[in-house]
Amino acid sequence: TKGKMKKWSNYASSIEIIPIIQKKELNERYYGTLQGLNKKEVGLKYGEQQLKLWRRSFDVAPPGGESLKDNLKRTLPFFKQKVVEQLEDGKDVLIVAHGNSLRAITKYIENLDENQIIKVEIPTGTPIVYNYENKIFKNKVIL
Repeated sequence: TKGKMKKWSNYASSIEIIPIIQKKELNERYYGTLQGLNKKEVGLKYGEQQLKLWRRSFDVAPPGGESLKDNLKRTLPFFKQKVVEQLEDGKDVLIVAHGNSLRAITKYIENLDENQIIKVEIPTGTPIVYNYENKIFKNKVIL
C-alpha cells in the first residue's frame, strides 16, 4: 500500500545512505471506474469472467483505467532511464513499488511475452533480487 511504501521510504532515508526517489511512474495500475471497489464487489457487479479479464489480461483495461500494457508504457521509460542507469554506474538499487508496476518491470527484466506475464504473481512484501551484469539481468532470487 501507499502507506507502507512511505513508511519504508522514511525508514530508509533515515539511514542516510539510501537516496529515495518517489515517482508517479511506479504507482499502481489505475482501475478507472473500478477504483476503490474490492474484487468481490466488481465480481458481483460485472461477473467473475469480466473481473478476471480486467485483472489478468495484458491489454484489456477496465472502463477509464489502465491495462498492464498501459502500466508498462508508464513504468518502463522510468526504469530504463533511472534504474538501469544507476545499475550501469555500478550502484545497487532497491525498488519499492506496487504489484502491477513490478509485474511490468518483471516483463522487461525477464523478457516475458504477453502470455507469460499474465501468469506472474508478485508476492506482496517479498524481496526479489536480480544481479545485473554486462547489461543483462540474471540470477533471480526470491527471499
